[in-house]
Amino acid sequence: MQIEALKKEIKKNYGKIALEGNASNARCNTSQEICCDDTDNISKEQVSSIIGYNTTDLKSIPEESILGLGCGAPINFANIQSGETIVDLGSGAGIDVFLASKLVGNEGKGIGVDLTDEMLDKARKVAIKNNYENVEFRKGDIEDRIPIENNSVDVVIGNCVINLTSNKTNTFKEVYRILKKGGTGRMIISDLITTKEISKDDIKSNGWCSCIDGALTKANYIKSIEDAGFQNIVVLNEKNYMDESNFSDERKIVSITVRAITN
Repeated sequence: MQIEALKKEIKKNYGKIALEGNASNARCNTSQEICCDDTDNISKEQVSSIIGYNTTDLKSIPEESILGLGCGAPINFANIQSGETIVDLGSGAGIDVFLASKLVGNEGKGIGVDLTDEMLDKARKVAIKNNYENVEFRKGDIEDRIPIENNSVDVVIGNCVINLTSNKTNTFKEVYRILKKGGTGRMIISDLITTKEISKDDIKSNGWCSCIDGALTKANYIKSIEDAGFQNIVVLNEKNYMDESNFSDERKIVSITVRAITN
Protein backbone atom coordinates (compact mmCIF):
# COMPACT_ATOMS: atom_id res chain seq x y z
CA MET A 1 0.00 0.00 0.00
CA GLN A 2 2.82 2.39 0.85
CA ILE A 3 4.44 1.78 -2.55
CA GLU A 4 1.17 2.43 -4.36
CA ALA A 5 0.70 5.64 -2.38
CA LEU A 6 4.18 6.75 -3.40
CA LYS A 7 3.48 6.06 -7.07
CA LYS A 8 0.23 7.97 -6.82
CA GLU A 9 2.09 10.96 -5.41
CA ILE A 10 4.74 10.77 -8.14
CA LYS A 11 2.06 10.69 -10.83
CA LYS A 12 0.27 13.62 -9.24
CA ASN A 13 3.47 15.64 -9.00
CA TYR A 14 4.62 15.05 -12.56
CA GLY A 15 1.11 15.35 -13.92
CA LYS A 16 1.03 18.85 -12.51
CA ILE A 17 4.34 19.64 -14.16
CA ALA A 18 3.00 18.41 -17.51
CA LEU A 19 -0.07 20.61 -17.25
CA GLU A 20 1.67 23.72 -15.94
CA GLY A 21 5.04 23.31 -17.63
CA ASN A 22 6.75 24.35 -14.41
CA ALA A 23 9.60 22.05 -13.41
CA SER A 24 10.01 23.71 -10.02
CA ASN A 25 6.95 21.71 -8.95
CA ALA A 26 9.23 18.67 -8.92
CA ARG A 27 11.04 20.41 -6.05
CA CYS A 28 14.34 18.91 -7.09
CA ASN A 29 15.31 18.76 -10.70
CA THR A 30 18.66 20.33 -11.36
CA SER A 31 22.34 20.37 -10.55
CA GLN A 32 23.82 21.87 -7.41
CA GLU A 33 24.17 25.31 -8.99
CA ILE A 34 20.41 25.81 -9.08
CA CYS A 35 19.03 23.11 -6.82
CA CYS A 36 15.43 22.82 -5.81
CA ASP A 37 13.54 26.10 -5.55
CA ASP A 38 15.93 28.38 -7.42
CA THR A 39 14.71 27.48 -10.91
CA ASP A 40 12.01 30.14 -11.26
CA ASN A 41 14.44 32.79 -12.49
CA ILE A 42 15.97 30.84 -15.36
CA SER A 43 14.51 29.16 -18.42
CA LYS A 44 13.89 25.44 -18.79
CA GLU A 45 16.41 25.42 -21.62
CA GLN A 46 19.04 26.91 -19.30
CA VAL A 47 18.29 24.29 -16.66
CA SER A 48 18.66 21.53 -19.25
CA SER A 49 21.92 23.03 -20.47
CA ILE A 50 23.32 23.12 -16.94
CA ILE A 51 22.63 19.43 -16.37
CA GLY A 52 24.40 18.52 -19.60
CA TYR A 53 22.23 18.95 -22.69
CA ASN A 54 23.72 20.62 -25.75
CA THR A 55 22.13 24.01 -26.42
CA THR A 56 22.18 23.53 -30.19
CA ASP A 57 20.49 20.13 -29.83
CA LEU A 58 17.76 21.64 -27.66
CA LYS A 59 16.97 24.20 -30.34
CA SER A 60 16.37 21.36 -32.82
CA ILE A 61 13.40 19.89 -30.91
CA PRO A 62 10.00 21.28 -29.85
CA GLU A 63 10.24 23.71 -26.95
CA GLU A 64 7.21 22.10 -25.31
CA SER A 65 9.19 18.90 -24.76
CA ILE A 66 11.79 20.67 -22.61
CA LEU A 67 10.71 20.83 -18.96
CA GLY A 68 14.05 21.34 -17.22
CA LEU A 69 13.92 17.98 -15.44
CA GLY A 70 16.68 15.46 -14.82
CA CYS A 71 20.13 15.15 -13.29
CA GLY A 72 22.21 14.50 -16.41
CA ALA A 73 22.09 13.94 -20.15
CA PRO A 74 22.46 10.18 -20.79
CA ILE A 75 21.77 10.58 -24.49
CA ASN A 76 25.19 12.27 -24.82
CA PHE A 77 26.86 8.98 -23.90
CA ALA A 78 24.59 6.56 -25.77
CA ASN A 79 26.37 6.57 -29.16
CA ILE A 80 23.03 6.17 -30.91
CA GLN A 81 23.26 4.97 -34.49
CA SER A 82 20.97 5.25 -37.51
CA GLY A 83 18.36 2.50 -37.60
CA GLU A 84 18.49 1.67 -33.89
CA THR A 85 15.56 1.39 -31.53
CA ILE A 86 15.93 3.43 -28.35
CA VAL A 87 13.71 3.39 -25.26
CA ASP A 88 13.60 6.29 -22.82
CA LEU A 89 12.36 5.43 -19.33
CA GLY A 90 10.40 8.18 -17.63
CA SER A 91 10.18 10.02 -20.94
CA GLY A 92 8.13 12.95 -19.67
CA ALA A 93 7.25 15.40 -22.42
CA GLY A 94 9.63 13.60 -24.79
CA ILE A 95 12.87 15.57 -24.78
CA ASP A 96 15.17 12.54 -25.15
CA VAL A 97 12.85 10.70 -27.51
CA PHE A 98 12.75 13.66 -29.89
CA LEU A 99 16.52 14.07 -29.68
CA ALA A 100 16.98 10.35 -30.35
CA SER A 101 14.56 10.38 -33.28
CA LYS A 102 16.97 12.59 -35.23
CA LEU A 103 19.84 10.20 -34.56
CA VAL A 104 18.07 6.95 -35.44
CA GLY A 105 16.51 8.35 -38.62
CA ASN A 106 13.52 7.03 -40.51
CA GLU A 107 14.70 3.42 -40.20
CA GLY A 108 14.95 3.63 -36.43
CA LYS A 109 12.51 4.39 -33.65
CA GLY A 110 12.32 6.23 -30.35
CA ILE A 111 9.94 4.90 -27.71
CA GLY A 112 9.13 6.79 -24.55
CA VAL A 113 7.72 5.02 -21.49
CA ASP A 114 6.08 6.97 -18.68
CA LEU A 115 3.70 6.34 -15.80
CA THR A 116 1.96 9.71 -15.93
CA ASP A 117 -1.02 10.15 -18.25
CA GLU A 118 -0.59 13.91 -18.50
CA MET A 119 3.04 13.55 -19.59
CA LEU A 120 2.12 10.93 -22.19
CA ASP A 121 -0.68 13.10 -23.53
CA LYS A 122 1.64 16.10 -23.78
CA ALA A 123 4.38 14.14 -25.55
CA ARG A 124 1.95 12.58 -28.03
CA LYS A 125 0.45 15.95 -28.89
CA VAL A 126 3.90 17.45 -29.41
CA ALA A 127 4.85 14.54 -31.69
CA ILE A 128 1.73 14.98 -33.82
CA LYS A 129 2.02 18.75 -33.96
CA ASN A 130 5.63 18.54 -35.15
CA ASN A 131 5.19 15.60 -37.54
CA TYR A 132 7.43 13.08 -35.77
CA GLU A 133 6.71 9.74 -37.41
CA ASN A 134 9.42 7.57 -35.82
CA VAL A 135 8.44 8.07 -32.18
CA GLU A 136 5.92 6.44 -29.87
CA PHE A 137 4.91 6.93 -26.25
CA ARG A 138 3.63 4.08 -24.08
CA LYS A 139 2.29 3.94 -20.54
CA GLY A 140 4.14 1.63 -18.18
CA ASP A 141 5.37 1.01 -14.65
CA ILE A 142 9.05 0.36 -15.28
CA GLU A 143 9.63 -1.68 -12.11
CA ASP A 144 6.67 -3.92 -12.87
CA ARG A 145 6.79 -4.48 -16.64
CA ILE A 146 8.14 -2.21 -19.34
CA PRO A 147 5.67 -2.44 -22.28
CA ILE A 148 8.32 -3.53 -24.77
CA GLU A 149 9.00 -6.94 -26.37
CA ASN A 150 11.88 -9.15 -25.22
CA ASN A 151 15.28 -8.68 -26.89
CA SER A 152 14.04 -5.92 -29.17
CA VAL A 153 15.85 -2.73 -28.14
CA ASP A 154 19.34 -1.47 -28.93
CA VAL A 155 19.57 1.27 -26.30
CA VAL A 156 17.74 2.12 -23.08
CA ILE A 157 18.26 5.50 -21.45
CA GLY A 158 16.75 7.13 -18.39
CA ASN A 159 17.25 10.46 -16.68
CA CYS A 160 16.77 10.56 -12.93
CA VAL A 161 13.85 8.13 -12.88
CA ILE A 162 15.06 4.74 -11.60
CA ASN A 163 15.86 6.33 -8.22
CA LEU A 164 12.11 6.96 -7.91
CA THR A 165 11.37 3.24 -8.08
CA SER A 166 11.01 1.15 -4.94
CA ASN A 167 12.80 -1.90 -6.37
CA LYS A 168 15.82 -0.97 -8.49
CA THR A 169 16.82 -4.56 -9.25
CA ASN A 170 13.38 -5.35 -10.69
CA THR A 171 13.63 -2.25 -12.84
CA PHE A 172 17.07 -3.17 -14.15
CA LYS A 173 15.87 -6.73 -14.83
CA GLU A 174 13.10 -5.29 -16.97
CA VAL A 175 15.64 -3.18 -18.84
CA TYR A 176 17.80 -6.26 -19.36
CA ARG A 177 14.78 -8.21 -20.65
CA ILE A 178 13.95 -5.76 -23.44
CA LEU A 179 17.53 -5.15 -24.59
CA LYS A 180 19.11 -7.18 -27.38
CA LYS A 181 21.56 -9.77 -26.06
CA GLY A 182 25.04 -10.76 -27.11
CA GLY A 183 26.76 -7.60 -26.00
CA THR A 184 24.95 -5.27 -28.39
CA GLY A 185 22.23 -4.00 -26.06
CA ARG A 186 23.33 -1.15 -23.86
CA MET A 187 21.86 0.88 -21.02
CA ILE A 188 22.92 4.43 -20.22
CA ILE A 189 21.29 5.90 -17.13
CA SER A 190 21.74 9.24 -15.35
CA ASP A 191 20.58 9.01 -11.77
CA LEU A 192 21.14 10.14 -8.19
CA ILE A 193 23.06 8.29 -5.52
CA THR A 194 23.93 9.16 -1.94
CA THR A 195 27.00 8.63 0.20
CA LYS A 196 24.71 7.41 2.96
CA GLU A 197 21.35 5.65 2.70
CA ILE A 198 18.46 8.04 3.34
CA SER A 199 16.09 6.91 6.06
CA LYS A 200 12.41 7.76 6.13
CA ASP A 201 13.00 9.82 9.28
CA ASP A 202 15.69 11.84 7.49
CA ILE A 203 13.40 12.53 4.56
CA LYS A 204 10.65 13.79 6.82
CA SER A 205 12.83 15.86 9.14
CA ASN A 206 14.91 17.49 6.45
CA GLY A 207 12.15 18.02 3.93
CA TRP A 208 14.40 16.77 1.20
CA CYS A 209 13.46 16.84 -2.45
CA SER A 210 11.26 13.95 -3.51
CA CYS A 211 13.56 12.95 -6.36
CA ILE A 212 16.33 11.90 -3.95
CA ASP A 213 14.13 10.05 -1.48
CA GLY A 214 14.84 6.69 -3.10
CA ALA A 215 18.55 7.20 -3.78
CA LEU A 216 20.93 4.32 -3.01
CA THR A 217 24.61 4.39 -2.25
CA LYS A 218 26.86 3.98 -5.26
CA ALA A 219 27.80 0.43 -4.25
CA ASN A 220 24.19 -0.65 -3.84
CA TYR A 221 23.15 1.03 -7.07
CA ILE A 222 25.86 -0.78 -9.03
CA LYS A 223 24.97 -4.05 -7.30
CA SER A 224 21.36 -3.67 -8.44
CA ILE A 225 22.60 -3.44 -12.02
CA GLU A 226 24.87 -6.47 -11.58
CA ASP A 227 22.06 -8.51 -10.02
CA ALA A 228 19.96 -7.84 -13.12
CA GLY A 229 22.57 -9.56 -15.30
CA PHE A 230 24.48 -6.67 -16.83
CA GLN A 231 28.20 -6.71 -17.57
CA ASN A 232 30.86 -4.08 -18.13
CA ILE A 233 29.30 -1.54 -15.79
CA VAL A 234 31.11 1.77 -16.08
CA VAL A 235 30.45 5.10 -14.36
CA LEU A 236 30.88 7.61 -17.18
CA ASN A 237 30.22 10.80 -15.27
CA GLU A 238 29.96 11.72 -11.60
CA LYS A 239 29.46 15.08 -9.92
CA ASN A 240 27.96 16.60 -6.81
CA TYR A 241 24.30 17.35 -7.32
CA MET A 242 23.45 19.62 -4.43
CA ASP A 243 25.10 22.02 -2.02
CA GLU A 244 26.50 19.88 0.80
CA SER A 245 25.30 22.39 3.38
CA ASN A 246 21.75 21.19 2.73
CA PHE A 247 22.51 17.86 4.39
CA SER A 248 23.55 16.54 7.74
CA ASP A 249 26.22 14.00 8.67
CA GLU A 250 28.38 14.95 5.68
CA ARG A 251 25.95 13.17 3.40
CA LYS A 252 26.30 14.06 -0.26
CA ILE A 253 23.91 13.65 -3.16
CA VAL A 254 25.72 12.78 -6.36
CA SER A 255 24.61 12.62 -9.97
CA ILE A 256 26.09 9.73 -11.93
CA THR A 257 25.78 8.46 -15.47
CA VAL A 258 26.25 4.70 -15.81
CA ARG A 259 26.65 2.48 -18.86
CA ALA A 260 26.10 -1.28 -18.80
CA ILE A 261 26.09 -3.94 -21.53
CA THR A 262 24.01 -7.13 -21.91
CA ASN A 263 25.59 -10.58 -22.03
